[in-house]
Amino acid sequence: MKVCPVCSQTYTNEAQNFCLNDGAQLNQSNYNAPPTVFMDPPDATNQANWQATNPMSQWQDQSNLQNQPFMPMVVMGKNQTLPTVSLVCGILSILCCYFGFPFGIGALITGYLGLNNTNKDSMQYGGRGLAIAGLVLGTISLIGSVMFLLFAIIGNLH
Repeated sequence: MKVCPVCSQTYTNEAQNFCLNDGAQLNQSNYNAPPTVFMDPPDATNQANWQATNPMSQWQDQSNLQNQPFMPMVVMGKNQTLPTVSLVCGILSILCCYFGFPFGIGALITGYLGLNNTNKDSMQYGGRGLAIAGLVLGTISLIGSVMFLLFAIIGNLH
């Protein structure tokens, strides 16, 4: 195929060298039409299983829902009671310097139990980070309380 650079007329005769309209020399066209794409026919669906009724009819007839009580759906979270108690006891053990010993013991016990629950059944129990934080604070408080008692005893001896 050849095309005229002046008037853009196209000619299919390859032997022709000049445009019939304006006499300009024809150039070889670089335009190649894209090939025709033949697609496969669509897949046949199983029309034997189609319902003859309107598919929305099941939603339009709500007479069976009128006498049912409304019950909201409750999404239950993971149980984090022991880890939370451990963290609270750990914070109280740090804040109550002189009387933090019982809170430190409570933080260690509940943190240990909460961490074991989380390790055994992570789908039901959560709060692993809270339990670890409670264990750390309880340990720091117990070490501080023991050191305070030792320094108090040593200070009274001299």
